[in-house]
Amino acid sequence: MKRSSIYRYIALGGLVVLVGIGTAFYLRGANIPVLEPAGPIAFQERSVIFITLLLCAIVVIPVFVLLFWFAWKYRASSPEAHVQHRPDWDHANIAFEFAWWLVPTAIIAVLSVVMWQSAHALDPYKPIPGNDSLTIEVVALDWKWLFIYPAQGIASLNLLELPQNVPVTFKITADAPMNSFWIPQLGGQIMAMPGMVTQLNLLASKLGTYNGFSANISGEGFAGMTFKVNAVSANDFDAWVQSTQSSSTPLSLAAYTALAEPSEYNSPAQYAPVDGDLYADIVMKYMMPASTTASMPEMNSMQMTMP
Repeated sequence: MKRSSIYRYIALGGLVVLVGIGTAFYLRGANIPVLEPAGPIAFQERSVIFITLLLCAIVVIPVFVLLFWFAWKYRASSPEAHVQHRPDWDHANIAFEFAWWLVPTAIIAVLSVVMWQSAHALDPYKPIPGNDSLTIEVVALDWKWLFIYPAQGIASLNLLELPQNVPVTFKITADAPMNSFWIPQLGGQIMAMPGMVTQLNLLASKLGTYNGFSANISGEGFAGMTFKVNAVSANDFDAWVQSTQSSSTPLSLAAYTALAEPSEYNSPAQYAPVDGDLYADIVMKYMMPASTTASMPEMNSMQMTMP
């Protein structure tokens, strides 16, 4: 091999290394929420992302290296570009053929195992172990988020207060077009659908303020359908609950009906007390025919008997 060719390969390899280092530094400082987990679920999901990227890199990096190598080798000014190229090793070399079938197959097999294990370990309906727990009922509206704390008798709009290291079970529905509830630094998204209740179990292990999003385009006000998540100490959470209980606006069914009207870029708000049947009423109104004469107590009774 000529010395000039060696220098070219060294330069090409150096370019690839520099691009890789630059990409790593970019990802480290780019403030990508899914790469900055603040809870165990998000941390496991980030691990799955990294494992998948590393496995894919086994194929992707050699492909890009060969791409630049062939582009250089067969450029217009290269002697090789003027030679008729008829390789005879495409099916004659068993070792090569074995390698380019075995490597992708092995990667797919490993990815299958990783996906199978992570899909069960990160089941959104799977409770997170813990002595205490908190249930929050989530309603996706046009274009805002309502959070109801049934045990505390309070609610908040576009503001989610969570105690640190306490497992939280979100019960999620929608009183508007289908949406998606997502807090990237705590865990993956899950759909919010009218007449249905989905669940998501998360835990905030780090104190801080995080961003929550709508991950499903839902119309004109979609861009402003965001909320703040405050992960606070247990004492601060109790203080926030007491403050909300003592100095907030009541949220009855009539008040909720007005709140549910489409609006954009709503400021955070707190409500207390909250109608105890409000969440059930929101879900059940999509479960009954429009012409029904059933009363709300009858509808709630029907919900209790549903599997």
